[in-house]
Amino acid sequence: MPVPATRNATPARRLAAALEPVVGQVYFSPECHAGYQALGFARSPARAGRTALPDGPAYFTSRGSVMGQVAGHVVAAAFSVFDPAAVVPAVTYGWALTDAPTIGAARDRGAIAQLRRVLGDDLPDLGRVADLLERAAEPLRVEGRPLYAGLRSLDVPEDPMGRMWRLGDLLREYRGDSHTIAWASAGLDPVEIGLLTELFIGLPLRSYIRTRAWPGEAVDAGLERLRSRALVEDDQFTEAGFELREAIEAATDTQLDAAVAALGEDLEELVGALGPWGAKLRQAGAYLGGGAADLARQR
Repeated sequence: MPVPATRNATPARRLAAALEPVVGQVYFSPECHAGYQALGFARSPARAGRTALPDGPAYFTSRGSVMGQVAGHVVAAAFSVFDPAAVVPAVTYGWALTDAPTIGAARDRGAIAQLRRVLGDDLPDLGRVADLLERAAEPLRVEGRPLYAGLRSLDVPEDPMGRMWRLGDLLREYRGDSHTIAWASAGLDPVEIGLLTELFIGLPLRSYIRTRAWPGEAVDAGLERLRSRALVEDDQFTEAGFELREAIEAATDTQLDAAVAALGEDLEELVGALGPWGAKLRQAGAYLGGGAADLARQR
């Protein structure tokens, strides 16, 4: 999920932005792609610069595997912003190739392998970062958060890099689940929140949302609904539109209050440690250098 770190940068938002490339690199890891391909999935279909993009069925099945061997409709509900018409057959196909524990293990191995390849194994503050991530995640509850709950059901690897990876993934999925709660509670649907998010992070309308597999007519209809509610005018936010989208992000932040409180003043230390790791991952092509804009240009 794109995190607008520079706009009204609350502690929760700053933490999410610092964590994003360190955890989100799993979706672009060549080691992951190779592991999925060995299970019968297609190879990475394209590149954004040096970054290898994920095969759709492998992405839906591997990320969804943390919830177990669930139906495609459950994965679509949990991911929330993708067109179920694309998700459901992709997951059905994925489960015909493998099972949840197998692809979940390949996901973990690939993510950890890329972190080791790019960052190295001798990070002096790795254990400390893992400890802080664990402290942040410890008070967070599972209600209404299927991906976070699924990750909670899995063992935490014992090695330091694996431990950091699992705990970081926990926090990332917790924010994602919380964001879904926030926009759904605000009365928006997946297309509408996708369009408002494009404007919120400075992308042209109808760009990034195409990576969520919605057909053009669904996007056009969603935009008309936003216009009818005076949230968008001339393909730009109205004041009411921006205020609604900022309120959704603020509601997402609020759901991280327990994590922020658990970290206290050490949040700055955690953000400071994650920042250089994320920059190194971007520079190595392990994560999109331009973030969501890089994906938008691919479609």
